[in-house]
Amino acid sequence: MTMLRLLSLCPLLLSASAFAAPIEGRLELTWGDPDPVAGQESQFRVTLVDDAGLRYALDPQQARSGAGDIYALAGKRVAVELAAPATTQGLAVQAIVPADVQRDGNQPNVAGTTVWATLLCKFSDIATEQKPLSFFNGQYGNNPGQLDHYWREVSYNKINLVGSAAYGWFTLPQPRSFYVPSGGSANLNKLFDDCTAAANASVNFAANGGLQGVNMMFNGDLDGFAWGGGRCATLDGINKCWSSTWNPPWSFNNSAPLSHEMGHAYGLPHANNSDGDTNPYDNPWDVMSDGWSNAATDATYGTIAKHISTWSRDKLVFIDAARKRIIDVDGVYSNLLLDRASLIGSTNLQMIVVRVAGAPTTRFYTIEARKRGGKYEANLAGDAVIIHSVDTTRSEPAWSVDATNPPATTSNNEGSMFKVGESWTAPASGFTVSVDAATAEGFRISVTRGAGGNDTIFKAGFQP
Repeated sequence: MTMLRLLSLCPLLLSASAFAAPIEGRLELTWGDPDPVAGQESQFRVTLVDDAGLRYALDPQQARSGAGDIYALAGKRVAVELAAPATTQGLAVQAIVPADVQRDGNQPNVAGTTVWATLLCKFSDIATEQKPLSFFNGQYGNNPGQLDHYWREVSYNKINLVGSAAYGWFTLPQPRSFYVPSGGSANLNKLFDDCTAAANASVNFAANGGLQGVNMMFNGDLDGFAWGGGRCATLDGINKCWSSTWNPPWSFNNSAPLSHEMGHAYGLPHANNSDGDTNPYDNPWDVMSDGWSNAATDATYGTIAKHISTWSRDKLVFIDAARKRIIDVDGVYSNLLLDRASLIGSTNLQMIVVRVAGAPTTRFYTIEARKRGGKYEANLAGDAVIIHSVDTTRSEPAWSVDATNPPATTSNNEGSMFKVGESWTAPASGFTVSVDAATAEGFRISVTRGAGGNDTIFKAGFQP
């Protein structure tokens, strides 16, 4: 990010010494995901928006460290204690903490009916309309492969998209080069402002107390990225952080990348695998990582989304307490019936959390079952127990465990799938997972934590 980028977010680049006290406002998190053929690295932006509407770019890595779990604060009102000096990525951060939660009343919860508006916006110098309005309205349908059906299934019917609709095409007041300077980043703020303004006469953003979010579809490439996250603004008198996505044609032509961006807009970060590189798109078990590998296709909606991991589901409070088991005491836990994560109406466990003795609260493991079937999970690499190592201070908190040594570049290999008769022991013998048998809807497993654990490692080599 250049100094020009910093100035575009903050009218005056101020040092920490300019603030006598922590600055307050809402926290915007925004992720940029590259066109898969471009080979670029993902982007992550953290912005504080104060009550006057001034925007302060914060150094993302320092913001993560200062918040502990920054993803839990997306769209929330926070206080930011600044440090010095500023970096090329933004203002230096000492700490970020929740502040004045009473004033978060307009911030939407991810529950119940989450209404979206799709806005079709054309650059003033590009006439092409890649898809008709009917296509985008159809995306919100409740048939397999459509977004309402997908998010109902992923959330176990905790959310739906009833009332969501598409509008446009609207013509933006400026050419593409105004919003996407040559060699530069797309001006997401200006794109949001001008696209919502162009649609304002057609869309009631304040309906039902305010829409959940805005999916913006542009008829030309942006900066090689599709973007998703939050955008704090006032629309039709409602001031809040709107779930927002910015999609070029390659994104809106396929429901997998669009669902990925909507996941960011609901507050989900990237997932990853355990190969240790900087590429967050290596985990095909979670659409918040690799949406393209092992994905099913649809004649109308292109590459469609797989499900999200149980860590992502739990972050959005989709998993019932009765379907989740936390193991944080030494012992042998046998005959745990673990249903596939995609099963709506399960009466058994669907998520197991194991906390290792001596580890900070930000670090733990999750265990889930995945089985091929249905519209979205049909092309998974296999039927297996999947383990994620979680550290909420990482840029991608949930890493799929791959016991291959060294780990595979993409975790759709045998090392990432734990099947009947196989076991895995965490580093330093923290705990052991054994897959004992298959069931009609998942697996029966055992977990041994602490002294007396099984030190036999059928799949070894993972480094957290």
